[in-house]
Amino acid sequence: MSYNGTSNWPPVWTQGTAKNGKVIRDEIGVLRYLHDVNPQSNKVYLVIEYEKEHYVGTLIFKDRQFRHQITALLRQHLGRSIEEIGGLDVDFML
Repeated sequence: MSYNGTSNWPPVWTQGTAKNGKVIRDEIGVLRYLHDVNPQSNKVYLVIEYEKEHYVGTLIFKDRQFRHQITALLRQHLGRSIEEIGGLDVDFML
C-alpha cells in the first residue's frame, strides 16, 4: 500500500511526542486498537502493543472507499501481530 508514491505499510510507529518519543519502522507488535472516528477522513490510526508499551501509526489513503475496506479488515484482526496482518492478501480489494 502507498500514498503519493510512498509506502505506508508498515506505518511508522511512534510513542510519546515526536521530539522525545521512540520511533520504530517495522512489522512489530500486536494490533490493539483502531482510531477511526471521522468517516470523511483519509486517515486511520493504529495502536499497537510492543514490549509492553503502546505505539501509534497512521495509514493515509487517497481513496476513502479503500480506506474503509482496509479499516474493516483490520478490525477483524485486532489482537493479531502486525507481521501476520502485513502478510494478508488484499489484492481482491484493489
